[in-house]
Amino acid sequence: MTTAQRNTAGPEHGPGRVHGVGTGNGTGAAHGPETPPRKGAAAHGEQAAGSPGAPDAAGVPGSDAARETAERVWRNLRAVVLERNERRKEVAEAIGMSFFRVKALRRIAARPYRMGDLATELASDRPYLTLVVDDLEKRGLVERTQHPTDRRSKIVSATPAGLATAARANAILGTPPPALLGLSAADLAALDRITAALAALPHG
Repeated sequence: MTTAQRNTAGPEHGPGRVHGVGTGNGTGAAHGPETPPRKGAAAHGEQAAGSPGAPDAAGVPGSDAARETAERVWRNLRAVVLERNERRKEVAEAIGMSFFRVKALRRIAARPYRMGDLATELASDRPYLTLVVDDLEKRGLVERTQHPTDRRSKIVSATPAGLATAARANAILGTPPPALLGLSAADLAALDRITAALAALPHG
């Protein structure tokens, strides 16, 4: 390089300048300025939705996917319990009376009731329930006695025949369907845990 060339050389070719970037300490960045870290889930090691290992949207309570899953589960439960394994008709035919009468008898067999309390328990109006209890009494399945402390109230309780009839109805209703008996022990244990948790929730 001639003297003139050295004198006219610009700072872009001086020490510490590589590709037009100076560091101020005599060294240059060989490939230009560093790219700043990306912001967002990937920058913090989080997994994007849809990537392997990312949480399923159906597992997020309140999400649309979770609601769709819940609706599908409920449809399947109704199909299994109410459509394919409906036992009310079977019980009514086996016992020889309406299912509501069987239901009332099963409640009374569990413990004695005052008529008003029984009407509330069965969500029935008092006059109709009186007719039902009258019929059960005629069949020899229940009996009425005076309340020990309230002379205006009657206590209805099951007779030995009533207890035996209620036990027969409970046996029919409590027999699991073949499809349920055919599940593996692990599946049955999972269903047992889930249904027990659902049954323990408050009404409403």
